[in-house]
Amino acid sequence: MDGPDAQGSFRGAWFGILFPVAFLSALGLLTLMSAGSNRADPYLIVSKQALWLAIAFCVGTAAAFVDLGLLKRFALPIAAVSVLLLVLVIIPHVGREVNGSRRWLELGPIVAQPSDLAKFALIIFLSSYLYDNQRKLKTFTGGLVKPLFIVGLFCVPIILEPDYGTTFLCGFVGLILIFLAGAKISHITAVFTPLGAVFCALIYSDPVRMRRIFSFLDVEGTKADGSYQLYQAILAFGSGGVFGTGIGRGRQQLSFLPEAHTDFIFAIVGEELGIFATVSVVAAFAILFFVTIASLRKAPNLFEYSIATGAVMMIILQALFNMCVVTGLMPTKGISLPFISYGGSNLVAMFAFTGLILNCLRRWSKPAQIKIGEL
Repeated sequence: MDGPDAQGSFRGAWFGILFPVAFLSALGLLTLMSAGSNRADPYLIVSKQALWLAIAFCVGTAAAFVDLGLLKRFALPIAAVSVLLLVLVIIPHVGREVNGSRRWLELGPIVAQPSDLAKFALIIFLSSYLYDNQRKLKTFTGGLVKPLFIVGLFCVPIILEPDYGTTFLCGFVGLILIFLAGAKISHITAVFTPLGAVFCALIYSDPVRMRRIFSFLDVEGTKADGSYQLYQAILAFGSGGVFGTGIGRGRQQLSFLPEAHTDFIFAIVGEELGIFATVSVVAAFAILFFVTIASLRKAPNLFEYSIATGAVMMIILQALFNMCVVTGLMPTKGISLPFISYGGSNLVAMFAFTGLILNCLRRWSKPAQIKIGEL
């Protein structure tokens, strides 16, 4: 489709991506203003997030207009730097340890999670491999073993931090891309059945994770200890009702709910803005997802198809996991709500994914100018 129709479709798709992201980001700042209102400097968190939002916007803009062929050519160096940072963060006295996990690197005043860069690097590197080896994707080695090795390069150091949630997210998105690229279901089943068993065994051997699972299964009985966060989150949704208590009037932002500005910020949205706001958040992510998925049929090659698919799945699955945790549908896991939770590196990563999606949509609006050979 060329001409005015193509441009109109392109502008509509861009709006369908940008509007949800703008809404979620603005809602995040509004909620963070409330979540930090009981602190000595009530505007510290929101001002830091606003600065990160400006940086994220610049990164997202760059991702929206960068030459995807250039990203493909530098896929290996990007992956190498990402894996190196993941290894550095798990080294004692190098990575910053919080609550028994080493997930952060401190670069002066900047504290970032290398796993956020890893999500981006994984999509670029895996998409590049799948595109370059399309004729081998039906074979066991070329279609599963080698791409799984790529996924493992990122997932192994992440699980050693330990960060089971991000490991599962990256592994699941990687599996989706491998499957959509054409790997045989029989091959996937043969490999992922034992890998799934190993992952479950690792969780079973970790007392902290098992405690979270038992707390999830008995929220009422463990509300004073293991499921305290989840119990307070459920109370927040209940007290918010349909219209909410009003910004700054919620009980949970008075330090009753730990991590109210990060992993459990969705509960603050529900308490202070009510069910309409929570449904709006879900709707915004749904619009972002369906607009991207509807555009995938225009992808001229596997690289761009995998880039767009991986980017939107990273955003949507992370949002889904977070909302399921906060509403008690999954065991508690430290994972941020995209665009809304406080945190710089994750916000930058989410805008980078958004930029990649917009980049693909921009290219797909001019199909006559895009050739596979250009990559």
